[in-house]
Amino acid sequence: MEHTHHLDLNLLRTFLAVYRSGSFTGAAQLLGLSQPTVTTQMRTLERQAGRELFERLPRGVAPTAVADALAARVAAPLDELAAVAGPDPAVAGRADPVHLAGPAELLCVRVLPALAPLVADGVRLRVATGLTEPLLDELRAGRHDLVIATTRPRGRALVSAPLTDEEFVLVAAPVWAERLGDRPAADLPAALQSVPLVTYAEDLPIARRYWRHVFGRRLSSPAAVTVPDLRGVLAAVVAGAGFTVLPRYLCLPELTSGALVALHEPDDPPINTGFLVQRPGAVENPDVTRVRDLLLGAGRTW
Repeated sequence: MEHTHHLDLNLLRTFLAVYRSGSFTGAAQLLGLSQPTVTTQMRTLERQAGRELFERLPRGVAPTAVADALAARVAAPLDELAAVAGPDPAVAGRADPVHLAGPAELLCVRVLPALAPLVADGVRLRVATGLTEPLLDELRAGRHDLVIATTRPRGRALVSAPLTDEEFVLVAAPVWAERLGDRPAADLPAALQSVPLVTYAEDLPIARRYWRHVFGRRLSSPAAVTVPDLRGVLAAVVAGAGFTVLPRYLCLPELTSGALVALHEPDDPPINTGFLVQRPGAVENPDVTRVRDLLLGAGRTW
């Protein structure tokens, strides 16, 4: 890319948006352009550079080594230029709201309480809930500033940092624990086949993983209740509906009070790491940095 200095500045801006968002569609939304315009600009830039910059995939694009090298050269200067050209926060008034998204349960039980001091200090939040993959697609398209993801994002376009580890625990109300009695862990899967299973979804994602990790076998129980909010699962199980597998942070008060009983405490429980993912591009809103830094610090204690 020795001829970078001859390339059009607008084309380079569009290139960087495609590189960071991972798709022409995402770049178009970030820049306020149409997708055909972005496509045309990238063809023009590739023609000027004489090299292919992106591999077209069924879903999005993947940067070539040439694109990696170009991004490394132009990202910092373009970000500095955007900062100079953008509004001065001191002149423009208060910062824009921080758009934050993630799993409803973690947001409500841990994240929002942790962010309360920032809100009291003037930070504004716009919070959305959902599943990781759709939220990451929306992040690439510019709809969110920060996303809490249950898996590490694939590819190099998104910057992520480990936020917190969720430990999963097998629980039921005391009435079921008494019926099951004190039995060896190896006997629990068979004994629990007669107990209703309350779960997040029909395919039993959390419970299946627990069975495979802890018991080394496949979970064969059908769901008695499915509810796509773990707080609903918790409420049903506390009321005596049956058993479930939950993140420990979510049911810690109930375990402490005795409203729920851990049916098994394995030496190596299943753990899932959550990641804090930031929107591609320069952070122009200082409150995004404040929210990110506070969460990364608080997440270690969850």
